[in-house]
Amino acid sequence: MQRRLLLLASAATLTGCGFQLRQPLSYPFRSIALVGFAPRSPLETELRRALAGRVEILLAPRQAEVVLQALEDRRERSVAASTAAGQVREVQLRLHVTVRADTPAGKALMAPLEMRLTRDLSYTETAALAKELEEAELYREMQADVVSQLLRRLAAVHP
Repeated sequence: MQRRLLLLASAATLTGCGFQLRQPLSYPFRSIALVGFAPRSPLETELRRALAGRVEILLAPRQAEVVLQALEDRRERSVAASTAAGQVREVQLRLHVTVRADTPAGKALMAPLEMRLTRDLSYTETAALAKELEEAELYREMQADVVSQLLRRLAAVHP
């Protein structure tokens, strides 16, 4: 009996604090067109995958309610640290993405959104292949982060 009372009290406490599980995003539009992405862009592919089943993805921007335009989608890799002998010890990976959302008529729904993500990667010449795979995984993680941020912003857009 005491155990039930304790469970009811804890459940009442959780509901009283406003705790709620994260719900799937809902979008105030039914169709979207993705334009300005490079051919076979991994970012566009990930966006299409995330939006599939939630909104219709159209090829013709004039027929869509929202047009998401990629202004910049760039990956950079630079040496962050090297030894006195010139061997690379650390690499910095950067992902720059700038997008904006408009109506087909050109009315701005979302100001240009600039996202810059940076990750550091230790590097050794002896494990170059493994580091290459790790670099690809870091880029995938950064891209997934950009897509989730972009989806939350798109859910707040009202055409």
